[in-house]
Amino acid sequence: MEKPTYKDLLNAGVHFGHLKKKWNPKMLPYIFMERKGIHIIDLNRTSEEMERAAKAMKSIAKSGKKIMFVATKKQSREIVKAAALSVGMPFVVERWLGGMMTNFSTIRKSVKKMNSIEKLLADQSANITKKERLMLSRKKDKLEKVLGGVANLTRLPAAIFVVDIAHEHIAIKEAHKLGMRTFGMVDTNSDPTQVDFPIPANDDASKSIAIVTQYLTAAIKEGLDERQQKRDNSKKEAKTVK
Repeated sequence: MEKPTYKDLLNAGVHFGHLKKKWNPKMLPYIFMERKGIHIIDLNRTSEEMERAAKAMKSIAKSGKKIMFVATKKQSREIVKAAALSVGMPFVVERWLGGMMTNFSTIRKSVKKMNSIEKLLADQSANITKKERLMLSRKKDKLEKVLGGVANLTRLPAAIFVVDIAHEHIAIKEAHKLGMRTFGMVDTNSDPTQVDFPIPANDDASKSIAIVTQYLTAAIKEGLDERQQKRDNSKKEAKTVK
C-alpha cells in the first residue's frame, strides 16, 4: 500500500482544523499552528499516526477478525460504506443504535427479523395481501437502512474505525466497555485520548475523509490477501504431503 504524500494530504485539506475557540487542549501535540483563528493540523503527525493505525488494522485483518466502520455524518457515509464493502467489513453509516454492540444479541434478533421478512416477500406463494406486502417492504427497507451493514456480522468485531470521534461518542463508549481496539479520525475539537489510534485530520471534508479511509482500507486488504495466501500455501503443502 502506498502512503499518501505530504502534498496529497495538503491537497485533500486534511490539515484544516476547527476555530481556535472550539479546540480541545489535548490536541496540542498534533497542532502545527494557528492561521486566521483556525488551527492547522501537523501533517507530519497525521502521516505518522496513519501509518501506525494501518499496521494495526492490517494485523487485525490478517488474523481473520473484523473491524467495524462507523461514520453517520452525511459527507462521510458513501465514502465509508464503499470502503467497508470493498474489504467485506461491517459498517454503520445511517444511525448508531444504542446498544448496537453492548446489546449485540438484540441486534442479531432484528437482523433475523429483517431476513425473515425478505424471505417472505421473495416467496411468491406466500398468502399475503398487496397492502401487507407494501407494509412489509417498508419495514424491511427501514431495517435494512440501519442494519444492512451488520447483517452478516455473526460475532462482535475486534475493533472499530470511526470518522469524527466526538460525533460517534456512543459507539466509542460501547467499544471501550467491550475492550475493543479503537481507531478514529480526530479533529482539533476532539479528545485524542478517547481512542487507541487517533489520526489527527479534518473529519468534515469529504476529500480528507476519503484519503485517510482509503489508505486504511488498503492496509486491511493487504492483511486479508496475506491471510488468503497463507491458507493457499497450507493447502498446497497438505496436498504435497499426501
